[in-house]
Amino acid sequence: MTKHNNEYSQSGSNQIESPTLNQHPRQIEEDEIDLRELFAVIWAGKGLIVGVTSVFAVLAVVYALMQPNIYRSEALLAPVQAGDSASSLASKFGGLASLAGVSLPAGSIDKTSLAIEYIQSRVFLKTFIHNHPDVLPALMAVEKWNAGDNTLQFDNEMYEVATGEWIREVDFPKQPQPSVQEAHLVFKQILSIAQDKESSFVTLAIEHQSPYVAAQWVSWLVEDMNNALRDNDIAQAERSIAYLQSEINNTSLSEMRSSLFELIQSQTQTIMLANASPEYIFKTVDPAVVPELKAKPKRALIVVLGTMLGGMLAVLIVLIRHFVNKDESDE
Repeated sequence: MTKHNNEYSQSGSNQIESPTLNQHPRQIEEDEIDLRELFAVIWAGKGLIVGVTSVFAVLAVVYALMQPNIYRSEALLAPVQAGDSASSLASKFGGLASLAGVSLPAGSIDKTSLAIEYIQSRVFLKTFIHNHPDVLPALMAVEKWNAGDNTLQFDNEMYEVATGEWIREVDFPKQPQPSVQEAHLVFKQILSIAQDKESSFVTLAIEHQSPYVAAQWVSWLVEDMNNALRDNDIAQAERSIAYLQSEINNTSLSEMRSSLFELIQSQTQTIMLANASPEYIFKTVDPAVVPELKAKPKRALIVVLGTMLGGMLAVLIVLIRHFVNKDESDE
């Protein structure tokens, strides 16, 4: 009786497990059927897919052709190294200078970092616009560049070329003439400055619709930045000399007077070197030139991406429509 029950249980166990073993081929078959159905649905909707893709392709072509050419001009700059005498003097009398409120010449790395940050600041842009009045209209109101006569065409609703007046309509607190804050947001988008950590060389670049404007601005930026930081160091050195001279007159200690005289000598050397160095912070290794080829837009890439987006959207529409109709028919 026990043997008969065991045989029955084994037979029953085999009968229970057999459907489980047969599920894998059926699942594979169902997956194949679903995949065939998917391709069939896509093939059935090929008309819609081709139509939507074609529309997106045409729109991408139109959009790409409407985008103006942007030219990029850049210059390669080398940081000017500080003199060894100034560095040794700074290490020798750094503590005394701090107590006296005097700033000795900093190292080249600090000046390079300062220059990179300064040229991206609103303060510098304000000075840059003041030194070159044509910069603001070319930055904020240019519509296109005419290659035939190398002229800029401005937006008549923003800027009146004949009178040089800003006539755009804006809401408060904005003014018809763009502020430095507003111009700075646009300026940061066309300015590129980066330093190579290994070689310390700095690349300064400007992107603009006019290749001539881009090259001119790069040259102006380097020149104005060198002049601004040089003038700042000269003014600071002159204030330091005046202060040190007053300290000399108020002290009778010979050692202190000798140290103060050396500090004055250092500040005098700073003024002398600054006046004798037009390229005070950066020396131009490779100057900016008028670019012959545009930097952007990548029109072919825009068309390809637009066409691909249209194709994927069309396939998605076909599949969604099919499954929605299928669910409604099942109900």
